Amino acid sequence: MDTDQQDRSILKEGFLVKQGHVVHNWKVRWFVLKANKLLYYRYEGGKRDSCHRGTIPLAGCEITCPYLEFENRPLVLRLKSSSSEEYFLEACSREERDEWATEILAVVQNLHPGGANPPSAHLRKGSKSLQLHNINLSQVVDSMYDVHSGIKMSSHVEQGSTYINCFSGSAVVDWLVFMQLALTRVEAVTLASALLDEGCVRAVGIKSVEAVRNAALGEQFLDDSTALYSFAESFKKRGSVKAEKSLSAVELSGRVQKRGYLLKQGHKVKNWKVRLFVLRAEPGFLHYYDPSKDDITPAGGISLRGCLVSSLDDNGIPSGVKGKVQGNLFKIITQTDRHYFIQAPTRQEKMEWIEAIKKLT
Repeated sequence: MDTDQQDRSILKEGFLVKQGHVVHNWKVRWFVLKANKLLYYRYEGGKRDSCHRGTIPLAGCEITCPYLEFENRPLVLRLKSSSSEEYFLEACSREERDEWATEILAVVQNLHPGGANPPSAHLRKGSKSLQLHNINLSQVVDSMYDVHSGIKMSSHVEQGSTYINCFSGSAVVDWLVFMQLALTRVEAVTLASALLDEGCVRAVGIKSVEAVRNAALGEQFLDDSTALYSFAESFKKRGSVKAEKSLSAVELSGRVQKRGYLLKQGHKVKNWKVRLFVLRAEPGFLHYYDPSKDDITPAGGISLRGCLVSSLDDNGIPSGVKGKVQGNLFKIITQTDRHYFIQAPTRQEKMEWIEAIKKLT
């Protein structure tokens, strides 16, 4: 992953999940941003292919970020080339998605010839008046969905169309303030916009859908009794938080500390696959997801209580590692003596993950 001679023409690189053009499935690819194009590569066996799989020309490219048309994929950005070909790319976090969009937009603007109409870019930034990094959005939605104290859902009629199991924007703002999750209505709108941006709730009425699609709006969520919203389908399936007593519900209740794409060695086949890792605290768990699937359920989880985490030597292939995989590796050993071998894209990311995990062991 790290090379002795870094290519200075690379502006940014990393994992993104890309939707296929012919078969609309999602595949993890390694993307490399250059001065006039975005290249993507396959990544197998812990290594990037030497030849790129595709090129996205960026001259005249249009960028939409966030792109909210995928129900269970709220972290997507869309690129539309000058030939009107569309590319849908998913990042591991909102911050990473916005960073990619900003870097790509800078390239597009540098390629823009003087005097011509500039390409359009729909980049929506959320308000910073509320510190959302300390708020667990999943827990907020669980509380909203609670059968006893959650927000009340009902049927609404808008311009002759009936929408069932939904609620108004003003009702959400009222509830967030009443539950003291926000101090003011302005903060409540910011929090509700984050829920909308992360795909926890969705716009269902004409007025609310238009607000989401209007890039000129600073806040996509409307504090309006006629703007209608509903829970995302993935959250509807979860039921009341008070009814959830399973271990998985407890595991997933912790505050998210870190997210990112890492490679993990399988336990049975011993092959290496890119997974989306999510580190949670109280309780300390490291969950991993298959980014090619829309499922919100983790593919697996590692309890961090009493576990050991250590960096592996970059010289040679460490014991227990299968295949010619080396560099930026670390290992987690659980209390039950189960060994997990994980590879980060860079040495810096490896050390950041190790440090973050050690704080929760």
